Amino acid sequence: MPLLDVSLRLSARLPTYPGNPPWECLPVKRVARGDSSNVSALHLGTHTGTHVDAPRHFFDAGPGVDELPLEVLVGPARVVHLPGVPAVGAAELAPLDLAGVTRLLIRTDNSALWEKGSEFTPGFVYLAEDGARLLASRGIRLIGVDYLSVERFKAPGAPTHHALLGAGIVVIEGLDLSAAAPGDYELMCLPLKVAGGDGAPARVVLRSGQTG
Repeated sequence: MPLLDVSLRLSARLPTYPGNPPWECLPVKRVARGDSSNVSALHLGTHTGTHVDAPRHFFDAGPGVDELPLEVLVGPARVVHLPGVPAVGAAELAPLDLAGVTRLLIRTDNSALWEKGSEFTPGFVYLAEDGARLLASRGIRLIGVDYLSVERFKAPGAPTHHALLGAGIVVIEGLDLSAAAPGDYELMCLPLKVAGGDGAPARVVLRSGQTG
């Protein structure tokens, strides 16, 4: 079965969430300068590009990204497409057939925003708190969204993050789902194993032809 890479390419064209460290890749050694090899220094935040949020992102006593169970990060997932909505709440999610689904990736109009390059869009589609609580009540263990945050921009108290991470739900942010048709896939999401990390960049791919 073909693999679909739904990760963002790390580069200077990548938008950065305001207040987070910008992406930089700086040359340290270069063969063209007479060095024996090419070596670069990376400077980036733990929530750069396609990344995973660990509970420690908002809860000091919560597990770090290195403690997240691999069996949640890898397995059957469903992609749903909800176009034309400013927010994904309980009203948008309630009609969906999510029986047996534990990993849910939500494709919205956000997936077209990656074409804008490094420009950050504060009015992105977000997951509302009531939507987060509905997903928690339905046994969702992992949620993925197609912009740099699952939360409304500058939402006081970050209620969506608290509802998801407080329920032990793993959050993947910064997915590019523009080429992911609605349906069932096998998800493979492997964040960097950052000790005690509040989050970490990840490579995320989907394999088509899965069920459940």
